[in-house]
Amino acid sequence: MKHKNLINGKWVDAKSGKTFVDRNPADTDDVVGEFPASGPADVDAAVAAAKAAFDGWRRTPAPKRAQVVYRAGEILRERKAEIARDMTREMGKVLKETNGDVQEGIDTAYHHAAEGRRLFGFTTPSELPNKWAMTVRQPVGVAGIITPWNFPLAIPTWKIFPALVAGNTVVFKPASDTPKSGHTLVEILVEAGAPAGVVNIVHGGGADVGTPIVKHADTRVVSFTGSVETGRELNSIAGGMLKRTCCELGGKNAIIAMDDADLDLLLDGVLWGAFGTTGQRCTATSRLIVHRKIHDEFLGRLLARVKKLRLGNGLDPKTHVGPVVNAGRIEAIQRYVDIGRKEGTLLCGGAAVTDGDLKKGHFYAPTVFDGVKPSARIAKEEIFGPVLTVLECASLVDGIRIANDVEFGLSSSIYTRDITAAFRAIEDLETGIVYVNAPTIGAEAHLPFGGWKSTGNGHREGAHTIYDVFTEWKTVYVDYSGTLQRAQIDNIEAPKSRK
Repeated sequence: MKHKNLINGKWVDAKSGKTFVDRNPADTDDVVGEFPASGPADVDAAVAAAKAAFDGWRRTPAPKRAQVVYRAGEILRERKAEIARDMTREMGKVLKETNGDVQEGIDTAYHHAAEGRRLFGFTTPSELPNKWAMTVRQPVGVAGIITPWNFPLAIPTWKIFPALVAGNTVVFKPASDTPKSGHTLVEILVEAGAPAGVVNIVHGGGADVGTPIVKHADTRVVSFTGSVETGRELNSIAGGMLKRTCCELGGKNAIIAMDDADLDLLLDGVLWGAFGTTGQRCTATSRLIVHRKIHDEFLGRLLARVKKLRLGNGLDPKTHVGPVVNAGRIEAIQRYVDIGRKEGTLLCGGAAVTDGDLKKGHFYAPTVFDGVKPSARIAKEEIFGPVLTVLECASLVDGIRIANDVEFGLSSSIYTRDITAAFRAIEDLETGIVYVNAPTIGAEAHLPFGGWKSTGNGHREGAHTIYDVFTEWKTVYVDYSGTLQRAQIDNIEAPKSRK
């Protein structure tokens, strides 16, 4: 099926007339759809439409704006199974996970629909008599939204829904590996009542569409999720234009397994954290820091389970691990595995799988390295695939030190029965998310999501905190004294002498 861009309420082809094809990574003969290969001229048209629509949308009461988001959530709920199947065809993860992706979008819709009746500012006493002081939030303007392929519906909702509730208009570029999911979301927003120009979608690659969105003089805020390298470049461009940016970038997340850990619980957590979504999550468990006292016993259990994981099409209910998203990912993962062979001991996996039913897809065997030092590249750099690096620690302090010794700081976890150890880890781990007795992956719509260090630029998605990205603060003073009162003038009487 051929799809189009949405610009100013109309579905249109790319101005170049060019298109690209979206294929199923589990079976590349399966074409999901054909999409516009857009360019800067299409971005210009979309931004112009969003800019023209901004004044009317910002003047629409926030509860009314939020009704559009609520209705979108209801439509997502009604179409959940259909959207999940399309998503599995498009990016590969198993149906349980794509259903969860859609559910996260539904939860996000309901959360931000409620925020439309909040958008809290605050009031505070003035230092002067007969004067009122308060703050309000107002929208920033045209928001450029650039999203990744691994959560092709949930992450766009994290950004678009609060942007709209806050009163911004949107130009959206979904990942070119997963255009269908983003396209469906925009169709739903139109059905839910988003006015022409308020939401626009422009399909295409990062250089042709993403960069022009960032560089455009009329986009006033940009929200991006993706690689650290791209995030740094984006932030540099936008920062030079004094443009607000929200970047959610990479991770090198660790589970610390103490010697008193529940090994059965730990085993389930490591398998889910490392190989859920085929390791293609910014929160994936890519490091297991295991206490030396339980290392051998636990590793034996882990390898027995990893070798039983079934690769396959995510639409097959028997599949545990789906494909990676494209051939480029296979190559990138293999480069790191080849590096890892020199830095540790390969215990299982380590190669693409092309046998039988898997020969038409992009499949990589779940891979485990042991005996890796904290300084190794595979222990420090994000791989974004089904590769787990196992390191040993001698104590809680040693485990926390190893966990923190990377440039990223998104998510971390500790498995222990010791409440003191758990709270010490909560206090000392340098990550935006800390789990106790659960793996590193997962987020809830009403809680902040984001990380420290190279994981981002300090903002948080989710919860009410995202409104600090999509709104400007305005401080309001009302002086009803009827006289000139000089603020910031020395109007405080000096204390009288105690003689």
